[in-house]
Amino acid sequence: MAVPVAFFALFFAYPVTAIVGRGFKAEGDWQFGRIGDVLSRPDILDVLWFTTWQALASTALTLLIALPGAYVFARFDFPGKQALRAVVTVPFVLPTVVVGTAFLALLGRGGLLDELWGVRLDTTVWAILLAHVFFNYAVVVRTVGGLWSQLDPRQEEAARVLGAGRFAAFRRVTLPALAPAVAAAALMVFLFTFTSFGVVQILGGPAYSTLEVEIYRQTAQLLDLPTAAVLTLVQFAAVGGILAVHAATVRRRERALKLVDPAQTSRRPRGAGQWALLGGVLLTALLLILLPLGVLVERSFDGPGGYGFGYYEALQTVGAGGSSTFLVPPLEAVANSLRYALVATLIALVVGGLAAAALTRRAGRLVRGFDALLMLPLGVSAVTVGFGFLITLDKPPLDLRTSWILVPLAQALVGVPFVVRTMLPVLRAVDDRLREAAAVLGASPLRAWREVDLPLVRRAVLVAAGFAFAVSLGEFGATVFIARPDNPTLPVAVARLLGRSGELNYGQAMALSTILMLVCAVSLLLLERIRTDRSGEF
Repeated sequence: MAVPVAFFALFFAYPVTAIVGRGFKAEGDWQFGRIGDVLSRPDILDVLWFTTWQALASTALTLLIALPGAYVFARFDFPGKQALRAVVTVPFVLPTVVVGTAFLALLGRGGLLDELWGVRLDTTVWAILLAHVFFNYAVVVRTVGGLWSQLDPRQEEAARVLGAGRFAAFRRVTLPALAPAVAAAALMVFLFTFTSFGVVQILGGPAYSTLEVEIYRQTAQLLDLPTAAVLTLVQFAAVGGILAVHAATVRRRERALKLVDPAQTSRRPRGAGQWALLGGVLLTALLLILLPLGVLVERSFDGPGGYGFGYYEALQTVGAGGSSTFLVPPLEAVANSLRYALVATLIALVVGGLAAAALTRRAGRLVRGFDALLMLPLGVSAVTVGFGFLITLDKPPLDLRTSWILVPLAQALVGVPFVVRTMLPVLRAVDDRLREAAAVLGASPLRAWREVDLPLVRRAVLVAAGFAFAVSLGEFGATVFIARPDNPTLPVAVARLLGRSGELNYGQAMALSTILMLVCAVSLLLLERIRTDRSGEF
C-alpha cells in the first residue's frame, strides 16, 4: 500500500486540501461559518437536488441500455466484434465540449430532429441524459462484460437442468456473480454524471447546473473562492459516503467464482431471440454512438467552399486564419497526447495494480477504507484539482509546474480508479485455495501471484490499460489548467479552438476531434487484438 498511499497523498490530498483551505481562510482566520450560509441559499439547494437526481437517472438509464450490450459482447461471437467494441469506447475519451456540440447539432435548433419532425430537446434534461448514456455506455459494456465473459456458463446450465427457468437461473446464479462488476460500473457512471460539466453547460443551458458547473462558475467567473470551497467539500462528502456504502455492499456479495477462458463462453447467436438481441444492440450502437460521431466527421470536412480537407490542412500551420490560439501547429497536440497518455497509463497500472493486489487481502479497516478513497478523484471537481496543482507543486522539492510530468500525473489520477475497479472484482473472484496450494508447494508470495493470479487477471490488466489510456487521452478538467501553450493536449486544443469565434477555428476543432476519435479507435482495436491473441494462454 505504500506506493498508492504516497501517490494519492502527494498528488491528490495535498493539492485539494490546499485549495479548499484557501477558500475558508480570510485574513489569517478560518471562516467555517460560510458552510451554513452557502448551503442555506435556495439557488445552491436547487443545484444539489438537480445534481443528485440527474446522476441517479443517468445511471439507471445507462445500465438499462448497456447491460444487453455487455451480454452480447461477453457471450456472442460475430463479425466485426472487435471493431465495434473499440467504437463504443471512443465516446468515453472525447472532450465533453465536443460531445455537447455534437448532440446540440442533433437535438438543438436546426438539428436532425428539428429538421425531420420539428422537435428540439436542447435545454431539456433528456438531452443531458442521452449524452450521459453516450459517454458511459462503454463503462458498463467493458466492466460487466469483462467478468461476464469469464463466468462458466455450465453453472447456469446446471441450474436449468435442475428445473430452474431461464430467468430464475440468471437471477440466482449469474446475477449474484456479476453483482460486484455491476456495482463497480454503476459507481463509475454515477460519479461521472454526478460531476458532469461540459454536457450540462452546453445542452442544459442556464436552466440546469450541476455542482461541477457551479464550482467552475463561482471560481472562474465570479471569483468567489469561498463558495467554491464549500461546494467542493459537499461534493467530496457526498462521493465519500456513496463509496463507503458501495464498498460495504460489494464486500458482502463477493465470493470465489469459477473463471474460464473467454473463448470457451463465446459462440455465434442461436435462435430468433438471440439474433434479435444482437440486432437490437447493433441498432442501439448505431443510433446512440455512431450517429453523433458521424456528425463530428461530417462537420470536419464541411468547409466554406464545400467538402474537403481544408480544416485538416490548417492544423499544420501556426496562426491559420489569423488565429493566435497556439504557439505551435495544432496538429502537434496529437503527438503530445499520445506521449502523455502512455506515461499516464504506466503510472496508473503500477499504482492501481499495487492497490488492487493489496485490497484483495482484505486486511483491516484501514485497507477497506482506502478501497473507497481510491475512487475520490472521480468525484472531486477537476477545477479544484487543477488549481491545486498550480498552487502547491511550484516549490522545491516538488517544483513541477513547468515540468512535462505534471500532465501525466493529473491524467493518472483519473486512470487509477479504473484500473482498481476493473482488476479488483476479478482478483477477489480467484479462489484462495489456489494461492494456498501454491504456498504449500513452496511458492513465495511473489511467485504465487505470478503463477496463480496473473494468468487469471491478465485479461483484466489489458482492459484496465485500455481504460487508463482512453481516459488519459480525453482528460480535460485538470489538464486545461496545467498544459503548457507550447505542448497542448488534444482535448485542450479542441476547447481552445471552440472558445474562439470564427468558422475556421470551429472547423479545426471538429477536425482535431475526429483525429482524437480515430486515434482512440485504432488504439483500442490494437488492444482488442492483443487481448484476443493471448486469451488462450490462461
